Order: sequence, then structure tokens, then C-alpha cells
Amino acid sequence: MTKKDFKKGEIVIYKTPQNEVELKVRFENESVWLRQNEIALLFGKERSVITKHINKIFADKEVDKKSNVQKMHIPTSDKPVDFYGLDVILAVGYRANSPRAIHFRKWATKILKQYLLSGYAINEKRLLEAKSKFHELQEAILFLRKQSKKELLKSSISPVKKINKAFNNRMFYIKAYDYCFIGL
Repeated sequence: MTKKDFKKGEIVIYKTPQNEVELKVRFENESVWLRQNEIALLFGKERSVITKHINKIFADKEVDKKSNVQKMHIPTSDKPVDFYGLDVILAVGYRANSPRAIHFRKWATKILKQYLLSGYAINEKRLLEAKSKFHELQEAILFLRKQSKKELLKSSISPVKKINKAFNNRMFYIKAYDYCFIGL
């Protein structure tokens, strides 16, 4: 069990579709980490029920305890607190019996089914966000192209003007010589 610093991980806020639960979810080392009280909040159960589920999950060796429990220091506690990884959260979600746990199981089953049937799962919300970001990038690229063409045009006008001026000066001297205004 290693100690982790929260500053290294991204924190995302989770809410149910009815905005019932607000939960800060930590992403560390390609996993999600929650405390027991946060898992209880997520599934709408008492912490003691979650503790029993977690103990049973480890006793049954359903999930490896060593790789799914981390002790982390948090500002509100004098001692390290146990955080549980995604495998534990999923296992508890399939054991808990509450409307939120049922909603979670339906969601997880839908994703798993989509993955098994298609070979991949699509996070539609993230895809739409990515599409929006892609359009923003396209607009930025278009803007930069227009700006670079303007800058290229401005910078190319200056040398053309210089060449034209030099040419006109030479033509002036040639004409002046032709008309005998200038002698050699």
C-alpha cells in the first residue's frame, strides 16, 4: 500500500441524473479511488453496510486487496484513510440493494453489453465533448491560416515594393541617359 498525493490526480464531480448525489471522484494510476463513506453515498447505503460488503468481497477473494486499497493522507484526518479502487467499487455496486445501486448496475451492464457485442464501448458524452473541441480546433486552425496568409501577404508586399522601386529608379536613369539628361 502506497501513499498518494491528491495533487497528482484529477478530481471529477459525479452527480446522478436527478442531481441527488455529488461526489468527488479521484483518478489515480488509471483507476478511481473512493473512501467507504463516499461509496456509501454513491450507492445510497449506510457506511456499515458498505464495510460488510467490502470485508466479504476480500474474504471471498473476489478482488485483490493489495492492489485495490491505498492509504492516503487527507487534510481532514490525522491518520491515513483507506481508499478503494474501481474493482472494489464495482463489486460493492453489484452487492448493494438500493435505487442508486440498481441504477448503477443498469448503467454498468449496459456498458459491458455494448463492449461485448461491439468490441468497444462509447462514452457518448465524452465523444460529444471531443467533437465540440474538434470543431474549436478546426476554427482555430482556419483563423491561423487566414492570419498567416495576411502576414505572408504583408511581408511579401514589402519586398515587391522594394523591387518595384529599384526597377523604377533604374528605368528613370536609363530614360534620362537616353534623352541625354545624364552624361557618362
